[in-house]
Amino acid sequence: MSSPLAPFVPPAPVPRTRPPSRFEIIRTVMRNPLELWGEPSFRLQWMKVKFFNERTLIANHPGLVRHVLVDNARNYKMAVIRQLILRPILRDGLLTAEGETWRRSRKAMAPVFTPRHAQGFAEKMLAQSRAFTIRYEVAAANSEVRDIAVDMTELTFDILSATLFSGQVAGSEAEFAGDIERLLSTMGRVDPMDLLKAPSFVPRLRRVLGRKVLAKFRNIVKQTMADRQLLIRTNPDAVPEDFLTLLIRQQGPDGLTLDEIEDNIITFIGAGHETTARALGWTLYCLANSPSDRQKVETEIDHVLAHEPDPVKWLEMMPWTRAAFEEAMRLYPPAPSINRAAIADDRWEDGEGETVTIEAGTTVLVMPWTLHRHTKLWDQPNAYIPSRFLPENRGKIDRYQYLPFGVGPRICIGATFALQEAVIALGVLMSRYRFDCVAETNPWPVQKLTTQPEGGLPMRINRR
Repeated sequence: MSSPLAPFVPPAPVPRTRPPSRFEIIRTVMRNPLELWGEPSFRLQWMKVKFFNERTLIANHPGLVRHVLVDNARNYKMAVIRQLILRPILRDGLLTAEGETWRRSRKAMAPVFTPRHAQGFAEKMLAQSRAFTIRYEVAAANSEVRDIAVDMTELTFDILSATLFSGQVAGSEAEFAGDIERLLSTMGRVDPMDLLKAPSFVPRLRRVLGRKVLAKFRNIVKQTMADRQLLIRTNPDAVPEDFLTLLIRQQGPDGLTLDEIEDNIITFIGAGHETTARALGWTLYCLANSPSDRQKVETEIDHVLAHEPDPVKWLEMMPWTRAAFEEAMRLYPPAPSINRAAIADDRWEDGEGETVTIEAGTTVLVMPWTLHRHTKLWDQPNAYIPSRFLPENRGKIDRYQYLPFGVGPRICIGATFALQEAVIALGVLMSRYRFDCVAETNPWPVQKLTTQPEGGLPMRINRR
């Protein structure tokens, strides 16, 4: 826990001081890729390395990040290793699709995630957050300890189901958190065959073990689609105008295929809510260890909820709450790596006489994990300091040094949705309850599909 003078420094791997051997790379990447990065990755603005005989550029300079992901994004495609890991789960969902398939999917979904449309989800987010807190009444009365990581997964699923699917997702939400954990523990992690770039038909042992839970997810999505298609045919007046309906209506020769619709639904059920869930859990954990910041957030929430019933306005009216969430995403970025591969030769100049050449085929790693903790970009980079994200301080943060949602053409389409969801959920939860660490609260950040707390987040819940 932080002292009045020193901010809280949450757990994270200590950067390596010597290069790992090939065996260490394989072992570490399989266990936890976050433990692979060395001290230069947090100090240098860019560095070229050989990774399994593959040219790799690690980009930490905001200008270089902008060049690769924005200014010359057309010259960079998804890296092979990333696709080998994610495509078995998401196939042609928005996170993994490329080319014309990605463009059609992005265009189809854009209307749902405009800021105006996202604001229309606020009341449902509020209702689901309030309904969720009922399960904490008994726990708070008895000062029980619950795994907040699991709880936040269930809460964000409730919100996602209610807002984007009108509560009509097939399957049992009671099993959902466990299924997500099993899916990401098996299907969402690097396999040695990925590092060797073996073709996708070569079996990956861990993913073989995950096929059953993936098949279960696919069946849930198929049933959800079938139920909605039946409703469209038999009772069109009762069809909700939500994300699911919009996607189904995009089916056709010039739109999306049924397989693409299925892939995008599973992307949002599996990955779309997972990122917010993890960030919420890390936020509550960090605030529990930073009492002065938690007090500021609680005071702000109490004031806003007492005077403003409209949740649409909370995001603007709760700068401390938003800052606490954004600082947690800095330290524990939901997507800790962004991987690209150069299609053609490229070069970038930093404006101070330095030039970076990028040969065709080079893998470019933009690592929010290292970028967000870089010693040249952040003051006290390993400390939890929410105030750096207050409106009066944001001007000091370069647009391309903080990438919780990515940037450029492939920026997360649900960023506004996620920020609004997080502030509303935190507002409801923290207005009623206080979450405190216990002796068993010893999370360790592990990179799976997202940055997850190994060991969970057991926390004691008390009524405020």
